Amino acid sequence: MKEPTESCDDQYLTFTLEKGLYALSINHVREVLEYVTITKMPRTPDYICGVINLRGHAVPVVDLKVKFGLGQTEKTINTCIIITEVNFEGDQTVFGILSDSVREVYEMDEGQIEPPPNMGTAIRKDFIVGMGRSDDVFIIILDINKVFSTQELASVLDAVGQDNHSAIAL
Repeated sequence: MKEPTESCDDQYLTFTLEKGLYALSINHVREVLEYVTITKMPRTPDYICGVINLRGHAVPVVDLKVKFGLGQTEKTINTCIIITEVNFEGDQTVFGILSDSVREVYEMDEGQIEPPPNMGTAIRKDFIVGMGRSDDVFIIILDINKVFSTQELASVLDAVGQDNHSAIAL
């Protein structure tokens, strides 16, 4: 068995969106929550679900399925909110991601991760770190720092009234 590393650079939290299996480096994951009520914010982009109260702080929640054009996340017993940290203009910013379900933490070293496939210019692949594999299922490894543009992150933070240059200390 491999010794755990302090930086956890080879560990990824896997989760589902629609029928796909996705992953985030656990270095960017703070915690996973069961679905809680999300307060909708007016005049926000469709992919912003609203905010949740996390230990007294308003944390924005986004629906990656909407962002990726996969429809809207249906709330089920398995629906989770992944609390992530994103680098925004040099600071760590916290927000939640809705997922259909959370699976497990996988260890994948660099040699097990293939580059994202070239699917033409219509599909952005700059936010995909690479493709891992679990048996016969591909795992799409996301770079959470690149999933949202600077403008999109600013709109998420503006929606909850956070200063764009301050991180939530939880």
